[in-house]
Amino acid sequence: MKLYKIKKSKIDNIGLYANKDIKDRTKIIEYKGKIITKKQVEDDPKFDNEKAIYLFNINKKYDLDGDFKYNTARLINHSCDPNCEVYGTGLKVWVYAIRNIKKGEELTYDYGFGYDEHYKDFPCKCGSKKCVGYIVREGSRWRIKVQK
Repeated sequence: MKLYKIKKSKIDNIGLYANKDIKDRTKIIEYKGKIITKKQVEDDPKFDNEKAIYLFNINKKYDLDGDFKYNTARLINHSCDPNCEVYGTGLKVWVYAIRNIKKGEELTYDYGFGYDEHYKDFPCKCGSKKCVGYIVREGSRWRIKVQK
């Protein structure tokens, strides 16, 4: 049995939910896609923030474009108080539990967006007590006055 199922999300559109209790440090799902160069990302208008972008930084030379239907992990939403983290090994990216997750709980991770002049273009709807109203990585959230 898969550890997750797809269903309507309270955060944004649809998401992945725990199909059973998941223990801390469990490898849940691979974030799949196509390995592309940084130059391809710079040159392709697909990555201009006009629509959802499913892009992971692999290393200094390559990124992983996860904008494919076969990449179910792309449905995991951002949270300012996540229950998962994403780790890369070589050219593979995996989503792991960072605490025990109860059956029926939505799977989330911190998208890790930087704090820059465009941060207000990415509102957060996670609803957690730690939410600052925008999708900004944990280490930069102190720069934003908490939105309540």
